[in-house]
Amino acid sequence: MEFQSMTYSQSGFELKNTSGRHATLWLSKIGDIKIRYHRKIPDEADIKEVTVKKETTGDWFVSFGLETDDADLPEKLDVDSLDSSNSVGIDLGILNYIHTSDGKTVDWLDLEDEYERLRREQRKLSRKQKGSNNYEKQRREVAKVKRHIRRKVLDYQHKITTWLVREYNAVFVEDLNVKGMLEQSHNARNKQDAAWRQFITLLEYKADLYGTHVVQVEARGTTKECASCGVETTKPIWVREHSCPSCGFETDRDANAAMNVLQRGFSELGLGWPEDTPVETALPTDTHSVSAKRIVETGSLGA
Repeated sequence: MEFQSMTYSQSGFELKNTSGRHATLWLSKIGDIKIRYHRKIPDEADIKEVTVKKETTGDWFVSFGLETDDADLPEKLDVDSLDSSNSVGIDLGILNYIHTSDGKTVDWLDLEDEYERLRREQRKLSRKQKGSNNYEKQRREVAKVKRHIRRKVLDYQHKITTWLVREYNAVFVEDLNVKGMLEQSHNARNKQDAAWRQFITLLEYKADLYGTHVVQVEARGTTKECASCGVETTKPIWVREHSCPSCGFETDRDANAAMNVLQRGFSELGLGWPEDTPVETALPTDTHSVSAKRIVETGSLGA
């Protein structure tokens, strides 16, 4: 096979002999190919497209384009029934992966061992003669480590997003200028494992599966603006606490931003902020980290 990828749309393929995570994929002009699922295909989904692609590692992968009848999806809670107890604003952070408006934080995925291995394999590659068989063999080793990192990040994002759409009836997130954010020097180390756009895409996809509202809101000013009184205060990136000079409201910097995201989400849906839920009580001034174990256990089912 000299091609790197090919796509079958509507016809020319058949999935058969499915057993657990294993199946046989028949492709026109190629024949039967044994495959192993990375994620289970939902029973109610129809396969509309099949793409076969060769990765830089030399391995072949199959991806399926699925279609699900809207009638099979759970109905979302009416927007008039949403309040601060079943809704959450998300700040996509730097010190933490996410910070929620109700005081929860999720840590960054620990990839130090993976990046150390990547550096070792890249050093080995630099010592090989370009174009030689040994160079090509080592190039594939580097590609495999990079693929492992991408998969680990994607799996973690699947679990976080599944946890969010199961935990809340509405999730509000910043519509970020991702490219501009990641080009800033202080965020350079996060470029590969941040993948914010991928995170938001997964969140929107999961929202339909679980009947959850996901709304992107204007991101500008969420950090500067006080969630209690609305007065803006400039904060350098190293200042991690919000302390309003106007009303005296104090809390974590990212928690303040997450509450602003929550309020903007209510506004985006045409809902007023509940008057009987003042921001001082709705926003906890202390935070607690959600363990990775809880994220994995909650997110694994149907992730």
